Amino acid sequence: MPGVVVFGRRWGIASDDFVFPGLFELFLRVLWWFGTLILFTYHKGRFDCSGIEVLHTYLVGLLVVLALIILSQCAIVYVSAQGTITNPGPRRSIPALVYLRAVLYLPELVWACLGALWVSDDRHGCDPATVVAVLAAVITSWIILLFTALGVLFVFDPLGDPRPQPGDVEPLGVRNLQSNERSQFFSKARSVATKVWECRLRLLCCCLPQDDSNRDAFSSVAKLFSKFFSDTDLVASDIAAGLALLHQEQDKMERSRDPEIVIDHSPSSPMGEDLELELENAAHWMKFAAAAYGWPLYIYSHLFSGPCHLCGECCKSRSADYDIVGGDALGCQFSSILQTTGLQYRDFIHVSFHNQVYEIPFFVALDHKREAVLVAVRGTLSLKDVLTDLSAECENLPIEGVSGACYAHKGICQAASYIYKKLVNDGILNQAFSIVPEYKLVITGHSLGAGAASVLAVHLRSSFPTLQCYSFSPPGGLLSKALADYSKDFVVSVVLGKDLVPRLSIPNMEDLKRRILQIVSNCNKPKYRILLQGLRYELFGGDPDDFPTEMEDRREEALSQPLLGEESLIVRHSSSYQSLGSDNSPVHITTDFPLFPPGRILHIKEDGPSRRSCFSQVRYRADWSNETNFQSILISPRMLGDHMPDVVMGALNSLTSEKSFPLCPSSPHSNQHYTM
Repeated sequence: MPGVVVFGRRWGIASDDFVFPGLFELFLRVLWWFGTLILFTYHKGRFDCSGIEVLHTYLVGLLVVLALIILSQCAIVYVSAQGTITNPGPRRSIPALVYLRAVLYLPELVWACLGALWVSDDRHGCDPATVVAVLAAVITSWIILLFTALGVLFVFDPLGDPRPQPGDVEPLGVRNLQSNERSQFFSKARSVATKVWECRLRLLCCCLPQDDSNRDAFSSVAKLFSKFFSDTDLVASDIAAGLALLHQEQDKMERSRDPEIVIDHSPSSPMGEDLELELENAAHWMKFAAAAYGWPLYIYSHLFSGPCHLCGECCKSRSADYDIVGGDALGCQFSSILQTTGLQYRDFIHVSFHNQVYEIPFFVALDHKREAVLVAVRGTLSLKDVLTDLSAECENLPIEGVSGACYAHKGICQAASYIYKKLVNDGILNQAFSIVPEYKLVITGHSLGAGAASVLAVHLRSSFPTLQCYSFSPPGGLLSKALADYSKDFVVSVVLGKDLVPRLSIPNMEDLKRRILQIVSNCNKPKYRILLQGLRYELFGGDPDDFPTEMEDRREEALSQPLLGEESLIVRHSSSYQSLGSDNSPVHITTDFPLFPPGRILHIKEDGPSRRSCFSQVRYRADWSNETNFQSILISPRMLGDHMPDVVMGALNSLTSEKSFPLCPSSPHSNQHYTM
């Protein structure tokens, strides 16, 4: 931090990022140099084939060029390993070394062409081993040159144009610009960043049709990304180092923390509510939330038997009975739903696999076992769903009878509105309740589907007072406080372990960014050591790395200004930087509206040590929790694995299949939890 400035622009790589790629290239170059030396020594004085002069010149020149490259790489690696992330002073010579290394690509290119010329024209009569060795050297040269070009494209920063001169913007510590001038400058910078991110998204999603919904999603996501990254000068490796340090700090705090206070009953439910009953209900409805994913999750969960079960159904010709199914040409999706749920065809009212931005698949079925009309919504499974997830702006969601600010996640609101119109306007729910008028309505989903199911339940609550919603791994940034409290009467959210998604919201991401900035700024170790120790910790565990966690006064004063702001396209007086001094500072107050996960939260955790053998049986415990416990992102290798629907379903099945550890308090007056 910040990105290195060479060739008159900032790049997406820092001056301390050359250690690992430099060592890798150095290893290849040294092997290559010794191989060339052996070849030259072995054939010295014995070159008796055509093109001897070209071959001799090529080998001698290659030895010289490789030696110069090796020396320059050694210098780059050594200098890049100096200093710390926020102290690039010892690495000030990196730009000059990069220029020197770039110059050496020219003779390497010439020698690659010379070797290719000899291999193609003048190799006749030469030793086959010599020809193969020279051919390998030529191919290696071109491969390295190709990967170098790809690396340059990869670290190219479209926002890294030459910065305005200090006279054009406010110098650090001097406020000599009028507020409107600063505002215009910052607005222009953000506008450029938004356009760049929108172009990136269009390129990434080039296969999607450029209709109004997609353009709206691109614009919304681009604004989110440009806003989030506009006030920092972090490169990808800085973020990786910060996450490694933060994970170890969180583990140290968790080990030293007192035993967590457990809520023995749902915070908004009658005191007599049985946790075991809710777990059984959740395990039952999770089966339908997982079924909504169709054949991809079914095959993933049944790698050996799944294809055999589905292939016969997929290959059958579809009859008129499958008219209720939309968007499933081969029938594989519906067949997997039948296999997962155990329902019959006649139990389904509507099945839709139509998928666009803000329009996600769902199905409506009759569960006679629980006497319920079930609506199951699919989670994220396509690029269109990702765009829906990332459209994270707030949208008004007025609900009659709810006091306070009512707003929710824009993309999920749009998806829930799409399903609501289908269910109500197309008469799907009327059709279902005309068959079983005494049944209750249950809505379920996982991930994106959990968020859409919760918002859909909020919409339908007034029409179906007995409605219940089971939301598995819902997005954390979903509902405003008023709506989240309102949903506690009919929504149960299930969260497993350190799942990232229920903790994911814009304020939480801003807090994570602030903590990363704080911890990397306060760490006195070079980045390559942080990354190596972090990798060792993630793979093999052990004690967290011992590094300073308290800000020093001299560092705090320095961190009140953006680091190297004169060389960076960052917004000066950034809240992310200024908040390093104090969490209670006014600049730490975010302008984003806080959003929360829906309903009552049932938190499932692994019971036992955080590190366990791959073959050991997992034990879980289930506790009631509340939204305040999900206002911080926890870094863990399981933060993504705990979100997978098959893992959540396995945890719920483990808790409900064996009840050898019943609900029992450790003392008559202590809180209780449910374990397996």
